[in-house]
Amino acid sequence: MSHFILEPSAAAIQAAAASLMAGNLVAFPTETVYGLGADASNAAAVARIYSVKGRPVDHPLIVHVASADALGKWAKDVPEYAIKLARDFWPGPMTLVLKRSKLVGDFITGGQDTVGVRVPEHPVALALLEAFENLGGKGVAAPSANRFGHVSPTTAQAVRDELSEHLHADDQILNGGPCAVGVESTIIDCTGAAPQILRPGAITAAMIETSTALQMMKKSDGLISNSTNKKGEIDSFEQIRVSGSLETHYAPKARVFLCETPVNGQGFIAHANIQTPEGVIRLASPRSDEEFAQLLYSALRQADSLGLAEVVVVQPIGIGIAVAIRDRLARAANGR
Repeated sequence: MSHFILEPSAAAIQAAAASLMAGNLVAFPTETVYGLGADASNAAAVARIYSVKGRPVDHPLIVHVASADALGKWAKDVPEYAIKLARDFWPGPMTLVLKRSKLVGDFITGGQDTVGVRVPEHPVALALLEAFENLGGKGVAAPSANRFGHVSPTTAQAVRDELSEHLHADDQILNGGPCAVGVESTIIDCTGAAPQILRPGAITAAMIETSTALQMMKKSDGLISNSTNKKGEIDSFEQIRVSGSLETHYAPKARVFLCETPVNGQGFIAHANIQTPEGVIRLASPRSDEEFAQLLYSALRQADSLGLAEVVVVQPIGIGIAVAIRDRLARAANGR
């Protein structure tokens, strides 16, 4: 089934909110990637997310809300440092994992006693969430709008290409242009004495420490360390299942190789100052780490549209969003 991409007029957003209330799915833009949304209080609607994505039912979803004021509906025992994070970085590319309230069903959390909550920073997403809440909705469950394990979509067309044949006639795709960040939100475990990064993103360890005035815990004592390893990557000890945490994820059909020299016929993604060898297909030439994140998923999708068998990526070094880029590429290189 082919789906039209709807431009985000006030009428279209109101209709999309009503569609969510009716139990349908709505794909919508955020600043990170496009999400596939359903009423987070509707078990049957959420079950369709899992069906459309081909997602394991024990893999939890993130609840999107219009403002931090809704946090108390979905979470309990919220620590002070989590409130500081919400104040400093919401709306924004950050998901807080907290102890779940009675409102949260097992069908959202994969049976865990925690829930991930986020306020996205995109005008279309916020307008949709506000319209949904005005109709009586409490939150929208939304993973990335792609088949499970595949490359996340950063445009409405990518959603249509990926999911159109799996959606129903009453489901909708809202257009909001290319995503500004381009990689998924930072996921932070806020159930302990201090925050712990479960998935890196645009909100970095240094930003979290500045906000909370807390050091991150070490595995040995239950407190997280803010130190990074030699590659500038955060040592994270995942105990809670969260979105995008499998070793094989974010993978195109093409095989992904990291930090090798590309040869004739291979795709190539690297910073603009790195030249393209003869016979190699250049997929992206970002001029900064931020642009690298913005272009990464669309470049991997382009490799598949061109029918390339292999893609070589020269990873960005250092800290900041480069950590998140390396995290996604490491999983992509492991394949599906």
